[in-house]
Amino acid sequence: MEGLMLGLRLRHCVSALLAAGTLSVTTLDASASEPPAYTLFESGHVRPLALSPDGKHLFAVNTPDGRLEIFAVNQGGLVHEGSVPVGVDPVAVAARSNDEVWVVNHVSDSVSIVDVSDAQRARVVRTLLVGDEPRDIVFAGTGRRRAFITTAHRGQNSPIDPQFTTPGVGRADVWVFDAAALGSTLAGTPLTIVTLFSDTPRALAVSPDGNTVYAAAFHSGNRTTAVSDLLVPDGGEAAGGVPGPNTNFQGFPQPEAAVIVKHDGAHWVDVLGRTWDNSVMFSLPDRDVFAINARANPPAQIPGAAGFYTGVGTILYNMAVNPVNGKIYVSNTDALNDTRFEGAGIFAGETLRGHQHESRITVLSPGNVRPRHLNKHIDYGSCCAPLPNTENGRSLALPQGMAVTSDGATLYVAALGSQKVGVFSTAALENDTFVPSAANHIPLSGGGPGGLVLDEARKRLYVLTRFDNAVSVIDTVTRTEKAHVPMFNPEPAHIVEGRPFLYDAAFTSSHGDSACATCHVFGDFDSLAWDLGNPDAMTINNPGPFLVDDPDDPNYRPLKGPMTTQSLRGMANHGPMHWRGDRTGGNDEPSLQPDSGIFDERAAFEKFNEAFVDLLGRHTTLSTSQMESLTDFVLEMTYPPNPVRALDNALTPDQQAGLAFFSGPLSDVTHECRGCHELNPAGNPGSARPGFFGTSGLSTFEGTPQTMKVPHLRNMYQKIGMFGMAEAPGIEPGDNGFQGDQVRGFGYLHDGVIDTIFRFMKFGFGESALNPEGFPTGPAGTLLRRQVESYLLAFDSNMAPIVGQQVTLAQGSGADVHARIHLLRGRADAGECDLVVKGRFLLQERGFLYRGGGVFETDHAFAPFLPDAALRLLATLLPIPLTYTCVPPGSGKRFGIDRDGDGFRDGDERLAGTDPADPSDP
Repeated sequence: MEGLMLGLRLRHCVSALLAAGTLSVTTLDASASEPPAYTLFESGHVRPLALSPDGKHLFAVNTPDGRLEIFAVNQGGLVHEGSVPVGVDPVAVAARSNDEVWVVNHVSDSVSIVDVSDAQRARVVRTLLVGDEPRDIVFAGTGRRRAFITTAHRGQNSPIDPQFTTPGVGRADVWVFDAAALGSTLAGTPLTIVTLFSDTPRALAVSPDGNTVYAAAFHSGNRTTAVSDLLVPDGGEAAGGVPGPNTNFQGFPQPEAAVIVKHDGAHWVDVLGRTWDNSVMFSLPDRDVFAINARANPPAQIPGAAGFYTGVGTILYNMAVNPVNGKIYVSNTDALNDTRFEGAGIFAGETLRGHQHESRITVLSPGNVRPRHLNKHIDYGSCCAPLPNTENGRSLALPQGMAVTSDGATLYVAALGSQKVGVFSTAALENDTFVPSAANHIPLSGGGPGGLVLDEARKRLYVLTRFDNAVSVIDTVTRTEKAHVPMFNPEPAHIVEGRPFLYDAAFTSSHGDSACATCHVFGDFDSLAWDLGNPDAMTINNPGPFLVDDPDDPNYRPLKGPMTTQSLRGMANHGPMHWRGDRTGGNDEPSLQPDSGIFDERAAFEKFNEAFVDLLGRHTTLSTSQMESLTDFVLEMTYPPNPVRALDNALTPDQQAGLAFFSGPLSDVTHECRGCHELNPAGNPGSARPGFFGTSGLSTFEGTPQTMKVPHLRNMYQKIGMFGMAEAPGIEPGDNGFQGDQVRGFGYLHDGVIDTIFRFMKFGFGESALNPEGFPTGPAGTLLRRQVESYLLAFDSNMAPIVGQQVTLAQGSGADVHARIHLLRGRADAGECDLVVKGRFLLQERGFLYRGGGVFETDHAFAPFLPDAALRLLATLLPIPLTYTCVPPGSGKRFGIDRDGDGFRDGDERLAGTDPADPSDP
């Protein structure tokens, strides 16, 4: 009866709008089809599955489709019951009750609260706006009514000053909401935002009594940093400089370089054990996992040593708590970046081939941190056995989500790089008495398991497999897969086909424990520097093109010194690859014409094929077709919106002043900033190339011992957190004293030795006889440098800041919600995003796509257009919450009105009895 009354009221509203002339019923050609656009952010799963408390429903995030999928759980398996549009790239879900679940949307910087009381008519009823790139959510505290959400310590929706230029500031936030009293403001009113002393956080877990929440850093580091080549004596190891060898196998001298050092608990030491304490002006306490008092008012980190754990791992993926003994299990990888070199290790006697990281589960208890290497069976003294091999079959790579049985005796872990689930006795894991064995693995038919959840009542385990976007149903008694249930996937085939080559360690390494994603975490970086020269290699030609050429030797010498891991995102259209540009097609086709040779990104990326042997330790390189599939996938990955720039894409006065200098006078002897770091998002007239974001692909020799490619500038904000550098030749002095505890060991420049952007701009850019227009001296120069720094932190990215942002309009929404909708509309009118609206009424999901001029296209041909005013009226007069979302340009039709891209509107398909998520069922 309630549904009937709602339908009558809605029909009355629509009739009134028709009579007023505000609702058009012009018919469109619904069969007109165009390929659905897809933007690949490659957000990593954190908590992709959840069971309802009564065990009757399974909730799964459909990350590529921006949805929550709802399955009924019965003795026969899983039955799909509902699908709810949430935000862009959902990565975590948690059930607060049988009727309500919360979904974390990584790119949208939001949390969707979903009413699932009727699974077939589930709907978003509220959207909370949080900090940048939220990743996980748990409920804890009294009655488990407090929601805890991890985000980076930044973002346009955060009320906290991120203090980007202040040393010793934590970069990890945990937002806490009272789930029963969210407040009436646009974003919701958090009880508190707990800032933790680490870099960006990821996973959460809760103690058995619900009183303590554990939060883990993501890129937690391993107490390594690099000493600048400016502070390392020339002349190689014999002169107290770079550890040898200082030549390649031919005896040719190699470039001077920085030196990676690691804190051993007392001193900063290099691979030779030499001390570099006077060259490192900060400390790395390496706080990895934090304990938060969930019942405190407001919640806060537990004070003192009980409030954190150190030495847990380098990249921390996920956590689970033993419900019986309360011990915490942290899935992680530990990096060996303080050792050196790729290749066979013949000349130097040292190599990282086949052993860059170790996959681990670290066991935490009060006062104890016990790392457990999951692959202790591997003989790292040998390498490159052909596949398949027994050693590989016993390995587990890239451990992710975990679950512990209610009796505390068994732990299950999803191995992202292994296409299987590992099963451990918790006692054997804690005591390190387990023996790696394929007999303790559950094979999966789909690859890329990222998360799992236990259904002990039915003796099942549900596993979400990212490679094929499906859910596996595992029988925990027989340890076999009983069903594999796919979810709709809008990704183009080449993305699906190419993804496994990034993650699949069983296929891409002989030991079975290493993959590209080990360092390029979810396609991004690992916040570390590595010395991956190859002493057994020869110099190769550098074809340029050059902005400033090295007068001595511009070519690529095989020993290159430490270099920070670069992201695989946003490489399309940016020319040669690697910091030096030594992955280039220019040596295949030495042409200086745009879009060929040196500007052929496909040819450049395919040069990485040799790394599968020289670094991952595979027995052979990938085949041509396999490498092409990986290339297709990688070149699709894009940078997310910049979280520092204002949502309306405007610059602050300081940022505007920084841009004026960036685009204006000479900043060094030959060029202004923009003369090297080209910013041209739209591309040149008549060119098919989409433009540049801080580089034009040219190489230059300025202030470094070897020629480097001019780098892009889209991710400067990700590298904040290292403050402290000893006074060095060539850099104007200032702030060179000890800066105390910091959260990162690597900063800016190719080797990460420059702590801040401000410091980099003291690197030979001041006024001088050769450079009279450089940064002025004194207070005016300091101010200008700060302004340029402010601009660079807000540098343009491939996506405008508004992309992903959303808000839900409902009865009782205030003026702030309407103002945010106005902002979303304005940015859509400016072409920065596609604006879609999703909701549910007349017992059906409904979708709308903004077409400009205040008008939305609907998902029904019988009423193809609706004014924004009419939509808002529906949401405010009737109990019909509507969620407005700015999605990437070109993807609005798919998100809003034609989910499967078959040319038929979703609403029309539902009326016709066909499936809007099946392009073969029009």
